[in-house]
Amino acid sequence: MAVMDAQGATTGPVSLIARLRAKLAGGGGGTSEASLTRRLAGTIFIIRVISAGMAYLSQILLARWMGTSDYGIYVYVWTWVLLLGSMMDFGISASAQKIIPEYRTSGEHALLRGFLSGSRWLTFIVSALVSLALAGIVKLLSPWIDPAAELPLYIGCMTLPAFVVANTQDGIARSHDWMQLGLMPQFVIRQALIIGITAAAFVLGFHLGATAAMVASAGAVWIAMAGQMVVLNHKLSGHIEAGPKAYDIRGWLAVSLPILLVESFYLLLSYTDVLVLQQFRPSDEVGVYFAVVKTLALVSFIHYAMSATTAHRFAEYNALGDKARLSAYVAHAIAWTFWPSLAATIALLAIGKPLLWLFGPQFVIGYDIMFVAAIGLVVRAAIGPVERLLNMLGHQKICALAYALAFVMNVILCIALVPRFGGHGAAAATSISLTFETVLLFWIVRQRLGLHVLAFGR
Repeated sequence: MAVMDAQGATTGPVSLIARLRAKLAGGGGGTSEASLTRRLAGTIFIIRVISAGMAYLSQILLARWMGTSDYGIYVYVWTWVLLLGSMMDFGISASAQKIIPEYRTSGEHALLRGFLSGSRWLTFIVSALVSLALAGIVKLLSPWIDPAAELPLYIGCMTLPAFVVANTQDGIARSHDWMQLGLMPQFVIRQALIIGITAAAFVLGFHLGATAAMVASAGAVWIAMAGQMVVLNHKLSGHIEAGPKAYDIRGWLAVSLPILLVESFYLLLSYTDVLVLQQFRPSDEVGVYFAVVKTLALVSFIHYAMSATTAHRFAEYNALGDKARLSAYVAHAIAWTFWPSLAATIALLAIGKPLLWLFGPQFVIGYDIMFVAAIGLVVRAAIGPVERLLNMLGHQKICALAYALAFVMNVILCIALVPRFGGHGAAAATSISLTFETVLLFWIVRQRLGLHVLAFGR
């Protein structure tokens, strides 16, 4: 398998990732697929951990430099960027892990070449048009929008096209097992740029409010995306033979849109708590809650790592008709999602209070919220990346329905609990909804695929 560290970097984060990944691959025995999965998932997890450390540092610095109110506005706008940007690619970043392996397996090279270039142009053009429309909506709603949030929202709209293309390139890179190329620009380089730009502004004496922080974030997104595009194009030119291109946009969307529904409801479920909290509680409470979510992010990274690593292999084994291999691979993915997630949760809860203190003494009041929020993350990890399994095997619609029901439950619970209980209510609503979603997905996989997808039991 082609991986980015074949390029021979020997120092810095890349060499650290390579060494840790080799250790992960060496332990546990098992099949070559299982070993490769652990190595690639280890790569993704380590990148996300490094990213989390950098993001944590940037959030701590921003919180201290900006104050809780400006920081709360920045968090609110950035949450919209993350939410909308992750949905505006039509689901192509996720469906790439199904489309590319199927094109390779069937030998449809013209369609493969067309997808590798056409998917990025498609997502860029549409996201640019949607961003203009969103800026118009901000203008129309300006009488009802907090004046301090209006300019940051416009900057957020300018950020979206680059964010969307970066997500699409991430999906293409992961489908070729180029995990570092897919993730490093978004999760390491982008964070480094945000820290560097905001630190420079602070040292030079500029007022570091929500607007300045969004300018720094927008610049980081565009620069990281452009660099990723240059490297990806170079690697693809050496990996895919030149030739004619064919574009099956209708076919891409037929696969992608149901997956988009799944991804959209998942994202809505992930961000509803922050967005509802902003509507009912002061900005400083939003900042405290966001710090709690960032602190627990390590648990989600494990689930993300296994999902990103396994999705295209679910599609490949299914296309080959190798059901036994698929079943064994699913069981392996679930076990390597749940047990590390459980261990990470226990560790984070043990040291959660000093971690929150790093944001500022006033953030420690969110410590008990961590325990409530952790419940949902651990429960979800118990079935591993089964939503990717359903998506890759053609059960996107029923998976989307499960996520939609969980999202509706989350909205209702947030509206009922947040006004009275604040961050505690938001965390409780999300954990209950994640538990409901997990039960639904377990039942669906059991009924549709006949697989036991719980990390323990039979």
